[in-house]
Amino acid sequence: MKTLKKYCIALLTGISLLSCTSNFEDLNTDPNQIAEISPGTLLNPIIYEMAAHNLDRSSAITFNLMQVSLPFPSVSGGLHRYDVSQNAGNSTWNTSYRWLNNIQEMLNKAREVQDPNYEAIALTLKAWVYSNLTDCFGDIPFHEASAAESGNFYPAFNTQEEIYTELLADLEAANQLYDSSFGMAYASDILFSNNVSAWQKFTNALHMRLLLRTSNVNPQAYSTLATMITNTDLYPVFTANDQSAVLQITGVTPNISPWGRPQDFNLNRVSASFFVDNLNSFEDPRRSIFMYQATDNDSNAIGYVGIPSAYDGNDSQFDYHPSSPNRNQVTNPMIAPIITYAEVEFIKAEVALMGYINDPEIHYNNAVTAAIEMWTGSTLDATYFNNPEVTYNGTMQQLMLQKYYALYFTDYQQWFEYRRTGYPVLPTTASMLNNAVMPSRMYYPTAVQLSNYDNYQEAVSNMGGDDINTHVWWDN
Repeated sequence: MKTLKKYCIALLTGISLLSCTSNFEDLNTDPNQIAEISPGTLLNPIIYEMAAHNLDRSSAITFNLMQVSLPFPSVSGGLHRYDVSQNAGNSTWNTSYRWLNNIQEMLNKAREVQDPNYEAIALTLKAWVYSNLTDCFGDIPFHEASAAESGNFYPAFNTQEEIYTELLADLEAANQLYDSSFGMAYASDILFSNNVSAWQKFTNALHMRLLLRTSNVNPQAYSTLATMITNTDLYPVFTANDQSAVLQITGVTPNISPWGRPQDFNLNRVSASFFVDNLNSFEDPRRSIFMYQATDNDSNAIGYVGIPSAYDGNDSQFDYHPSSPNRNQVTNPMIAPIITYAEVEFIKAEVALMGYINDPEIHYNNAVTAAIEMWTGSTLDATYFNNPEVTYNGTMQQLMLQKYYALYFTDYQQWFEYRRTGYPVLPTTASMLNNAVMPSRMYYPTAVQLSNYDNYQEAVSNMGGDDINTHVWWDN
């Protein structure tokens, strides 16, 4: 009896083991993990994560450097005084390269399955992220940047000129790859809902932005832009606000505001006088969207009033409570501008101002109108342009001042355009560091200096130093 019992147990154990091993692969496959990516698998995460990161950096970096807002109280130091820390660019470096790896995976897969639209989109995303990265730092790892899987942990740096040359070529190629008849076969994307035509317009808008960025060092930049602008069949681009590359953050997980607590957006922060005063002179309807009214010490509203960026002296000099950024801007639902119709019209206005196309005033008026209506959601009263501070006067200074507001919340673009043109003219104070000179770039992260020392040193030697005053290629 005992022998029979042992035999039965052994038999059942064997059957159990056979059963377990026969579907071992199924049992050890995590249903929550993607077994194989498609060209569309990573698209939405890339769009959301980079757009959300750029919103955060716009708030934390650009707003301070470009006198949109500043921490308060702040009697010394701070980015608004051009006090740039060694690690100011760390998150941009790390986040960008993390998602560039995914963009490269998307590009490889699109080419493998011969999907022209996803290949074009991947090239566009690559240009978007790399252009911001190189504009922040200068020379960066590019050709070898996504080669860790093949064993290259010490990528060489490429010059910014090399990077821009390739990115512009990629965008030209992407524009010609798009095929509306081919469609987009995978899950709907969160930016354009699989509208191939919209993606192509984004590609060309970005192409225009990067061409303009090179205008100081590329003699053909304006003429190439004019060719694009006047050849709309070959280079379609945004013609209305609702076509813009603006991520609609719905508030439905995972597409949620980067500010989990909207009150953190304006905690201990106020609006800068430069930002506020110009809007007041324009009698601009965006004021209530961008900020709250200031109050006196009895809590009475006194209109929109900021404080000087990099102010000199102590906090007690201000006998009022300044305007502060309106937290509704970062409360679900919200928007994340990437590149807008308004920016496209400002590019056209500059090309026209330089004499390469016609009608600079029309493009200026279109740009200003679009920039305002995007934020207010209502039609701009035409009398806005009757204000002498707003009426087109044919100067680059006026154009860039209005473009400054159109680039509000668009990653680092206000800073980049200031470095390209010197506009808008920002006030300086005795408390500014760096001799009151706008920083031209960020420091390379310390981790890069330590882990990729030889290539880092070569890049620094090529650029003329790892310093915030070292000019990048196009910034001369």
